[in-house]
Amino acid sequence: MLKKLLAVSAGLALALTVYAATTELRSDAPESYVVKKGDTLWSIAGRFLNKPWHWPEVWQDNPAVKNPHLIYPGDTLMLRDGHVGVGEFGPRIRADEGEAAIAAIPLSALKQWLKNTRIVSEESLRDAPHVVGIEENHLRGAPGQLIYVRGLSAQAGTRLALVRPIGRYYDSPPVDEGKPREVHRQSKDSFHDSRKQILWQHGPIEFTLKGNTRFLGYEVMDYGVVEVTRSGQDVSSALLVSSDFEAKDGDYVLPIVDAPYDAQYMPHRPDSVPDRMRVIALSDAFNAAGPMQVVALSRGSEDGIENGQTFSIYQKGAKVDDTTDYPKGTFRKFFHPKDSRAKLPPEFVGNVMVFRTFQRVSYGLVMDAIKPVHIGNFLHDPDSVP
Repeated sequence: MLKKLLAVSAGLALALTVYAATTELRSDAPESYVVKKGDTLWSIAGRFLNKPWHWPEVWQDNPAVKNPHLIYPGDTLMLRDGHVGVGEFGPRIRADEGEAAIAAIPLSALKQWLKNTRIVSEESLRDAPHVVGIEENHLRGAPGQLIYVRGLSAQAGTRLALVRPIGRYYDSPPVDEGKPREVHRQSKDSFHDSRKQILWQHGPIEFTLKGNTRFLGYEVMDYGVVEVTRSGQDVSSALLVSSDFEAKDGDYVLPIVDAPYDAQYMPHRPDSVPDRMRVIALSDAFNAAGPMQVVALSRGSEDGIENGQTFSIYQKGAKVDDTTDYPKGTFRKFFHPKDSRAKLPPEFVGNVMVFRTFQRVSYGLVMDAIKPVHIGNFLHDPDSVP
């Protein structure tokens, strides 16, 4: 009996291995590939696999791969007898042992969203020190100038981040009872540019008959570094050490985040998709996004979202008139208006990979798309269809 169980287990293991190799590997996958500078885990996985987010399932069980999170330029990826591995006997000697491991996605293209953008609570921004003046009464401040900050309690020599609000997130009661609350983003351009308005007007409609709007946080851009030169009881002075653009009255000062993001993560499918997870903002002023552009998503860590999770993006199917069974002007159409409308199935848009997660909101990079991504598109498990 034991032998039979062992034989069955071995057969299942072999079947799973063959399934992974034959089903997930692309038909045009090369026999070997040498990792190059500029490669990412996603680009390599896309070269070998039909579904790049299955990289961990294929790679992690291969003994030749010491750590699927750490693959370096110069490593040779081999396909041997249907198996994927690193080299024939493990990683080959690299020309530069100090070479950094390749990233999961092109991090260099995401500087603003990895290092320069964060979401902070209402209390954090309301209580944050703020700029009230620039040296010699200038309207704008550049590196090398002093700025004057009110409410700052820090010793001389302390370095802090200079930030500016660019948006805010809030959620509203759901349309259908029992469903999750709907998350929205409001850009800075759509509300008044004043401290009072940004801190107290949480959303377009704060009170509704179905319930109150809940404020989730401010999206701020870290754009400069200041160093405290003099600490005062009311107003302190600080030197503007560096900045991406000019400082101005009303900007805020917050602690510098030493490790704003985690660069070591793997593309993988989620265990589940939170209900009504959707695209709520785009990375630029255009009304659509495409490959290698950033989108904000309506769910975060409290919903089980984590870096590396890959989702498929869909747009809802339209409703069309069925003029064959319900011709215009007929009694049948008049007495059956709902039946005369046909709901088309959702249409696939592309795939998005989460690269930074906050409590209730996350940022994702559109990895591939066959049509433009729009606000309101919903997310789904990448291995099934809605």
